[in-house]
Amino acid sequence: MKWRRLRRRRGGVIDRRGQSFPGGVGGRALSGIPLPVGGGAGVVVLLVVVVLAFQFCSGGGFGIPGSPELGGADRAPAGESGPIQEGSLADRVDAVFDDIQTTWDQDIFRPARRTYRDTSLVLFTDRTSSGCGAASAATGPFYCPADRLVYLDLGFFRELQRRFGAPGDFAQAYVIAHEVGHHVQNLLGTNAAVQQASRADPSERNELSVRLELQADCFAGVWGASVYARGILDPGDVQEGLRAAEAVGDDRIQEQTRGRIDPETFTHGTSEQRARWFRTGFDSGDPNDCDTFNNDI
Repeated sequence: MKWRRLRRRRGGVIDRRGQSFPGGVGGRALSGIPLPVGGGAGVVVLLVVVVLAFQFCSGGGFGIPGSPELGGADRAPAGESGPIQEGSLADRVDAVFDDIQTTWDQDIFRPARRTYRDTSLVLFTDRTSSGCGAASAATGPFYCPADRLVYLDLGFFRELQRRFGAPGDFAQAYVIAHEVGHHVQNLLGTNAAVQQASRADPSERNELSVRLELQADCFAGVWGASVYARGILDPGDVQEGLRAAEAVGDDRIQEQTRGRIDPETFTHGTSEQRARWFRTGFDSGDPNDCDTFNNDI
């Protein structure tokens, strides 16, 4: 990915790497689901759907159990965050994060006459605090609706590559775009709607969780379509994104970590579903096509 050509904006990253935070793991890592949109040929349509959102605990945005090797990639000096160095992994993450938000703001929300409110990305090492509670690297990347922030320990990317076979800069970009997708869902009010639906029928929680995660995958694909159209992707980047989506499927993770697959406990979707919904967003570039709540998944 030609990341130096990505669109930049002020702010974006809160660097807590190297800072010490008391406490352990846990807390609530949330998601949500909504729908704005940019249609083709400059036509913007807002799709009216019944949206459901679900708030779940302690899983991060990807539900990957952590390992002792997870934390610490691209560390800042111990005890201080330090400036983000140009060309570092943190700098590339910052650039991707900026472009994703610019796409949602300028290309989708504004044409739909909606207001996009920025989120920020908190980089941390090992553990940190959030509006959803204490979090550790083992939580995985996640979005917290309570403080409207995305959280990421950069060591997760090493885990994604070594443990789940999904290397590459666009695989990393997919992860970030997925979490910003949850922020978009929160802005559109779907997280609150899902919580309400979940309280009304707790038996539907896992199903609702899968659908909201697949929509965030589709939203990541919508951003992927934007960078593709601008000539920013390199050959093989789309395949990297698809491999990453497949790598974090519930079936793949359960088989790798438990040695068995239990569909009744799925909360994020299968490898096939995650890759297919990412591809749906990428092929159309239109968030209206990301309705995982009124279509078969």
